[in-house]
Amino acid sequence: MTDVGAEVPWRRLDGRMLVVAPMQHVVRLLPLLVILLFTGRGDPVRLWITLGITVALVVLGLVRWKTTRYRITPDRVELHSGWVRRQRRSVPRDRLRTVDVTSTLLHRVFGLGVLHVRGASHASADHHGLKLDAVSVAEAGRLRRELLQSSPAPGGVGGRTPGPDQAADAPGSVDSPGAPGAPGEVLSGDGRRGDHRHSRVLSVLRWPWIRFAPLTTSALAGTGVLIAAVWNVVSELGVRPRDLPFAADFEQRVLGAAIWLTVGFLALALLVVAVLGALLMFTERWWGYRLTRDDEGTLRVHRGLLTRRSLSVAGNRLRGVLVSEPLLLRAGRGAQTRVLATGLGRGSQGGALQPPASRSETHALAALVAGEPVERSTLAPLRRHPRRALWRRLTRAVGPALVVCAAGWTVASTVAGWSWLGPLTTALAALAVPLALDRYRNLGHLLTDRHLVTRWGGLHRRTVVLERSGVIGWRLRQSVFQRRVGLVTVEAVTAAGDGGYRVTDVTAADGVALAAAVTPSVLADLRRSAPPGAEEAPGDLAAQCAGRGPQERLDHR
Repeated sequence: MTDVGAEVPWRRLDGRMLVVAPMQHVVRLLPLLVILLFTGRGDPVRLWITLGITVALVVLGLVRWKTTRYRITPDRVELHSGWVRRQRRSVPRDRLRTVDVTSTLLHRVFGLGVLHVRGASHASADHHGLKLDAVSVAEAGRLRRELLQSSPAPGGVGGRTPGPDQAADAPGSVDSPGAPGAPGEVLSGDGRRGDHRHSRVLSVLRWPWIRFAPLTTSALAGTGVLIAAVWNVVSELGVRPRDLPFAADFEQRVLGAAIWLTVGFLALALLVVAVLGALLMFTERWWGYRLTRDDEGTLRVHRGLLTRRSLSVAGNRLRGVLVSEPLLLRAGRGAQTRVLATGLGRGSQGGALQPPASRSETHALAALVAGEPVERSTLAPLRRHPRRALWRRLTRAVGPALVVCAAGWTVASTVAGWSWLGPLTTALAALAVPLALDRYRNLGHLLTDRHLVTRWGGLHRRTVVLERSGVIGWRLRQSVFQRRVGLVTVEAVTAAGDGGYRVTDVTAADGVALAAAVTPSVLADLRRSAPPGAEEAPGDLAAQCAGRGPQERLDHR
């Protein structure tokens, strides 16, 4: 039998990488090169070291281009690379999950893009995915279409194949058709490149969303990393802040001011820098943002100013949506929508479908992607959990807080100058009560005809809408403390997202009934394998799985 893969020719990366690859390394090593040049004080050795590093980078780029080959066979995507350390990477096409295209500013100048092909997340490291860095923009688009079209016929968003007008008629539409690029507009593919599909715009960037940027921890953390990097470069160059012309006068003013005024000024300055950094990072990440869905159900996210990013998720890989609400973002009445797709985890741009936006727009987009009305998805009235779950949250929040409070008052009464620690820990203990109440209010779940909806979290509230067909198993856990009050944590296992989403602190009967309603065969096998025995306590998980304990009525819609 003839090997079909052997007939497919190998291809090389774009020749322009001979220029781009060395320039990329030079940019990364720019701080080191600057330090070598400006601290050498005319030393020719430093100059020769800098020149040698540059030549080595050019040679490495040439070797990398010469030794890297790839091809796409009917069954696999293969990549061979390396000279000293050879690598042979291969991803089966039937295990492909996402295809991303990113283009840094340097890549865009030369008309190139980096193609990321990712397989199933549970595959081994060598088969999880591969990266083609880099190919032409036209080649990246053609490869992305070829790889995504090779999948089986998509079931569409929410398990249904969307028609050309489905997005406009779907419940919870974000906006109405309007100006070019507005939600609802139909875009046509490039027929000259073989793309005759139509895409409907689901969401575009709205600049009022930038007000949520300072409320996200990722933007603040990124600003801190950037400030630390600049500080390290300045330190390596030998520049001392005290040597600046205005440093002496500023130091005298700070030392002469009251301590509270100094602390307040520094805190305000840090806050201003963090806010400005968050606004700049939001602009770079989400510039030109657009979310589309084509007539085959594939979702595509385009965004980025300096680095253009494109995420494509085939419609038959979608398993649900997640609405993320960290505490600061929730306080500003904002949220963010993420997609749950098989093989799509944190490494593939986090599955973000939208920048942080207003709560109403976020839930509307989540319902649109899930194919359900808002009141049947992320804003559905969920089934409340037992009052015993409230007491568990109160004891888990107040107990440690009281221990810290006692330790704080002990230190305040015995150590001079620490009298402020007692009132501070008392305030923290008082905040534990509303935090526990909020965590209980956020608990809930609902089972619809097509989805499992679950919500949990206080400092970071999450609402998940997971397709029932995407649940491949269950993890039922019951700690010693949960068993005493008859509660259990049920986690729906899926190949999408984080791999599992939990329903926390429900009664043992409700937890087992929920699992049995979604996947009856799993619980039936468990009950058949359970040995007969004496009657167990009603809240015991083993008894409920075996079907021997009394079952409460479970009314799921």
